[in-house]
Amino acid sequence: MKVDFLIVGAGPVGLLIAVLLGRDGWRVTVVERWPTRYPMPRACTIDHEALRILQSAGVMAEHSELFEPSRGERGGYQIRNGEGELLRAINWNRAAESGWANTNGFYQPDLEAVLESMASALPTVDVRRGWSATAVAQDVGTVTLTVARTGNEAHEETLVGSWLIGSDGANSAVRDLVGIDSVDSGFEADWLVVDYEPLDDREWQAFVTQYCDPEQPATAVNSGPGRRRFEFMRRADVTVDDLGRAETAWQLMAPWNVTPDNARLERHAVYTFRGRWANEWRRGRVLLAGDAAHLMPPFLGQGLCSGFRDASSLAWRLSLIESGSAGPALLDSYGSERSTHVREIIEAAIEIGRLVCELDPHKAAERDVALRSERNDPLLTPVEPPQPRLGEPSLTRSGDAWAGRLSVQARVEADGVTGLFDDVQGGRWQLVTLEADPSAAVPPDLARWFRSIGGTISSVSADGLLRDADGAYRTWFENHGCSVVLSRPDFYIYGTGLAADVVPLLESLRGALTSSLVPAQEGALS
Repeated sequence: MKVDFLIVGAGPVGLLIAVLLGRDGWRVTVVERWPTRYPMPRACTIDHEALRILQSAGVMAEHSELFEPSRGERGGYQIRNGEGELLRAINWNRAAESGWANTNGFYQPDLEAVLESMASALPTVDVRRGWSATAVAQDVGTVTLTVARTGNEAHEETLVGSWLIGSDGANSAVRDLVGIDSVDSGFEADWLVVDYEPLDDREWQAFVTQYCDPEQPATAVNSGPGRRRFEFMRRADVTVDDLGRAETAWQLMAPWNVTPDNARLERHAVYTFRGRWANEWRRGRVLLAGDAAHLMPPFLGQGLCSGFRDASSLAWRLSLIESGSAGPALLDSYGSERSTHVREIIEAAIEIGRLVCELDPHKAAERDVALRSERNDPLLTPVEPPQPRLGEPSLTRSGDAWAGRLSVQARVEADGVTGLFDDVQGGRWQLVTLEADPSAAVPPDLARWFRSIGGTISSVSADGLLRDADGAYRTWFENHGCSVVLSRPDFYIYGTGLAADVVPLLESLRGALTSSLVPAQEGALS
């Protein structure tokens, strides 16, 4: 039986895509080569934008306790040298645009269990574990996926869908089967990752600390409620086998007084940290997402966050296409938007990685001098984490300075209920104005079209029907020099303006989506 979407890979990215599409009623089959979920932690930090995406999937309503917000001195993220001197601080404790804490620790097995439970509970979603992708073929309207029982290649089945999404990790079978190459950044380093449960109540000064010690580069991080992680770089005089031993993990953690008496070792494993990205994100009806499309060093904790952005960016496009509200040309901007965005984050992570991984004492001393010279006062002015714009061409309004940037969510109050905007007011496409209600100015046919794609038109004010509970919307509009914002379902800004721009914004969006129905055009991609 043909389904709407085939997904290879039942990690968090693939499961999130399945939930987002399945909640819209699309028939989704997910295949995963491993028979059971991986029981150990991998990613351990997640940002505000990713939590808003999880909110849109229905995760946060009952599972917000899975995430522990960043806290600690000097912005929460500290970079120190071998003597303990603070060289740079990154403001992971900043007020975030999405209504959630800027950065959070979490335990990946718990989140994956929630996502798989939600996906499996949807009547149109089928999660099939223990099947490996072995062949992909496609024609004008379908993709045929051949799968074999993992460990028994003689047992094959054929699955057919309208679209295939490869979210099957860094060693993606889908990427290889369709012949998509990757670009390597040239950054590579072996690190021991140690996850443990503290048995004491010790307070750590920062949420994350990078120790730029040429004797032994290391990272310490809160990795979710009740858990912590250390990471240690492999030196040239240490073999991978020696680094991966449990006794090595305890030896390396000893300077921080983490011992078998006050900690329970959960996992220790050696990983190679790399920066890499696919040079194509789409080949016909096959698309890549997550680590299949990009791989980054973990120094900014953005690997899974970027995968969730892929999931959100894909899901709304595919839903519009399958419903007939847009054409396949809408996918032309998926790879261009996401690849530029993710490469900026990869490059920022590699920059920090090069600072941390320096083993030459003389070069490390020069690094310290350079960082001292560029800082004003790291105790008071931590730098901001990267907040890239979407790449071009993008499905945004051309010429708008804020288009392609992340939009805002804050608390609002309506009918006695106070909560985050997406929960109280909702809407996939959100047109939000400050004070003045623009609804009367929108022609009925344009309003009907906007509602048909899940759009809402809202006016927030200090004392109106939809109250700006904390004044955050007024502050955001004032800082951006506008009074109207039109946001996409992945929470990136389509366009901004003043009250007179409401109808032109909606007309521009309708023109872009309508144009995507014509294969020969790329629509109104800016």
